[in-house]
Amino acid sequence: MTKKNSSLSVLSHRELNRALLARQMLLQRENITALEAIERIIGLQAQATNPPYYALWARLENFQKEHLAELILSKQAVRIALMRSTIHLVSAQDALMLRPWVQPALDRSLNGAYGKLLIGIEPKVLAAAGRAILEQEGPMTLSDLGKRLTAQWPSYHHDALGAAIRNGVPLVQVPPRGLWGITGQAVLTPIETWLNQPVSSSPDAEALLMRYLQAYGPASVKDFQAWSGMTKLRDLFEQMRPKLEWYKNQQGDELFDLPDAPRPASDLEVLPRFLGEFDHVLLSHADRTRIMDESYRRRVITKNGIVKATILIDGFVAGLWTIEERGHTAVMHIESFTPLSLEQRLLLEKEGERLLRFAAEAVEYDIAFVTSTNA
Repeated sequence: MTKKNSSLSVLSHRELNRALLARQMLLQRENITALEAIERIIGLQAQATNPPYYALWARLENFQKEHLAELILSKQAVRIALMRSTIHLVSAQDALMLRPWVQPALDRSLNGAYGKLLIGIEPKVLAAAGRAILEQEGPMTLSDLGKRLTAQWPSYHHDALGAAIRNGVPLVQVPPRGLWGITGQAVLTPIETWLNQPVSSSPDAEALLMRYLQAYGPASVKDFQAWSGMTKLRDLFEQMRPKLEWYKNQQGDELFDLPDAPRPASDLEVLPRFLGEFDHVLLSHADRTRIMDESYRRRVITKNGIVKATILIDGFVAGLWTIEERGHTAVMHIESFTPLSLEQRLLLEKEGERLLRFAAEAVEYDIAFVTSTNA
C-alpha cells in the first residue's frame, strides 16, 4: 500500500545538507582513489580544465594533480558531453553507459540552440559524415570539423554543423585537454575509437537512479531530472518505489532514498570547505536550498552559466574565493557573504593555505578576507 505524502517524515534543509555532505565526501576527506571517487559521484563537472582537480582535492586524502592526469592519459577517465549536455569528467566505463542514456537531453539541447540552423539535414546522415571524417583524419576541433562538413553542406554554418556532431556522436576530448592548466580549444574523437569499445546498447536506468540517490539523495523526481537533464522520469521512480524509502522536504515535495544511505544528524558539526568553479554539488538538484540559500544564487551562478568557486560554512555556501598570483606570491581572496567569527576565519585560513599550496607554485602565500553583504 502506498504511503500518503501527509504521513511521510519531513527532512529539514540541515538534515538534507548533512546527508549530501556525507555522500559527497565533504564531511571528511576519504582515503580512496581518484577513479573510485569519480565513479562514486557519477562524474565531475568539467566545463573548464581545473575544476575537477579542485573537486577531488576537496574530497580525498592526499590527492595530487598527477593522480587525475594519469587517469586521463591512460584513458581510464574521459571528458565528454553528458548530463544536461555539459562536459563531465567520468570514468571510461561510466561514459560508455551514460552517453546513450542521456541522448534525448543532448538532442533537446541541440534543437534549442541550433535547430533552426540545421533544418533540411537528416541528423543520422550528418552524424555519419562527421564520424567518418574523424575516423579517417583523426581528432580535431569542432570548428575544424564543422568547416570540413561545409564541403558537403555549403549553405550551413560550420558552428551549427560542428555542434550537431558534438551532440549526435559521442565525442571525447583527448589529452592534453583535461591536464592541469592546459587551455585552448578541445580536440575530439569518437569514444568508440578512443576506447576501442562500443557504447552500451541497454543502459541500466534503475541502477543509475540507485547510484544517484547514493551520491545525492534523498532526492525528488525533479532533482534527478535536474541532474541528468532528462525528462519524464516519474515512471522510473514508481518502478523503484518498493526498494526505496520516502520522505518530504519542507516544501512538501516527495523525496526518495536508499534504505541504508547515510543521513547524519542535523546538528553534526562541519568544518569549512572550499569548492572549485562548477562544483557538481551545486548543480545536481532542482531544489538547491540543501546547500545554498536561494538569495545567494545570483552571486554564485552568473547569467551566462558560470558557477563561481565557493566556501562552505556549516555546510552551506557562505562566500566566494579566487586565487591571484603576484610574482612569487599567491594570494587567496575570500569574500564572505556574512561576517565571520574568529574561529571561522582561522579554519578558513588553515584550509585556504592548503589549497593555495596545491594550486599555485609560489614562495609566499597569503589569505585576504573581505565581507560583502550586497546582493
